[in-house]
Amino acid sequence: MPRLKQKLPSYRLHRSSRQAVVTLSGRDYYLGSFNAPESRAEYDRLIQEWLANQRQIMEKSVSKNGKDQGVTINELISQYWVFASGYYVKNLKPTSELHALRFSFKPLVALYGTTAVEVFGPSSLKAVRQKMIDNGLCRTLINRLINRIRRIFKWGVENELVRSSTLEALRAVAPLKRGRCSVRESDPVKPAPESLITAIEPYVSRQVWAMIQLQLLTAMRPGEVIQMRRRDIDTSGAVWLYRPESHKTEHHGIERSIYLGPQAQKFVIPFLNRADDDCLFSPLEADKERRDKLTVARKTPLSCGNRPGTHCARQPKRKPGICYDVNSYRRAINYGCDRAFPWPKHAGRGLDQLTPEERSELKAWRKAHHWHPHQLRHNAATNLRKEFGIEAARLILGHKSVTVTEIYAELDRQKASDIIAKVG
Repeated sequence: MPRLKQKLPSYRLHRSSRQAVVTLSGRDYYLGSFNAPESRAEYDRLIQEWLANQRQIMEKSVSKNGKDQGVTINELISQYWVFASGYYVKNLKPTSELHALRFSFKPLVALYGTTAVEVFGPSSLKAVRQKMIDNGLCRTLINRLINRIRRIFKWGVENELVRSSTLEALRAVAPLKRGRCSVRESDPVKPAPESLITAIEPYVSRQVWAMIQLQLLTAMRPGEVIQMRRRDIDTSGAVWLYRPESHKTEHHGIERSIYLGPQAQKFVIPFLNRADDDCLFSPLEADKERRDKLTVARKTPLSCGNRPGTHCARQPKRKPGICYDVNSYRRAINYGCDRAFPWPKHAGRGLDQLTPEERSELKAWRKAHHWHPHQLRHNAATNLRKEFGIEAARLILGHKSVTVTEIYAELDRQKASDIIAKVG
């Protein structure tokens, strides 16, 4: 018979003291005032650590006399955040690393925010990892988040807030390995199907469509195509040279050069009527063009109904900016996918009106019919490898190692099949 799932020890009231209590491994642990947020948080912390240690509790998990001594996790994170806010900045703008750090803080603070740094050890780190597993995160993401937590303690050692022995103990926690744990694996990024790409052309602006085509032709990253400016493009030769102001590997001292051939130039030329410092592709311009098309296509005479511009939301949730960012570019593509491939059962209903089964169907539908801009780099890499070889793909993608290029460029299995058909 299958093994029944064991119930978790309950959070209950100790009548004589009016405190919350939980029994773990045969011992009662008092958590503070019953039903108080602090006692609930302490209960969650102990349960996560107990589960992470095969239903055993470590004595050091509970501080002496209910009070933590020294710097707490919250205080360490607060001081590290001041450092990170100034360090993870590129061209006076915060990088995506700050968002990733904030995401890694959440389970750590939820379980151990008021815990002393000196008490936090390998079993505590595994409890945080277990909470990430329970939240449904994939294995590779969990490993990256745990490494970011270790980085906080490393910074604490450097600034004499954490003992070096604490950091060494945390380094002893091995990463989750494929096939050795029951954690969800992430799906590898694959090239977007060509049929899904061409289908959204009528539903996106000419600015977004030009960026899509430039990525397919040049293997640019989304962050590189959105920041194209006239002054960054050398148009003196037959093949133009684009050097982005900022790119992913610039902090390693690597120079990024992107070549624009005749086909790519056709998509750039219509947008060169800009000031040198302005982005070529502007969502503000795309929104104005969209509204102008609606005005031309309106059936109600201008003397009747709303005048152009008077029916706009006074405080919209999002206002179009001067330049695209990676999120607005991705949202524009998602909108095009929704318009090109509407869910058959949607019928104008909102998500709050769908049943759980319908939400699952909608999620599966979107997964099959949506794609994101980073996949276009994989499309370009695969085409380059198929036609010109892996070394040519490496040069154009800007990788130092062929090993990295192989992640982006899919194998040409048809070529292998043709060879075997001849020799085998």
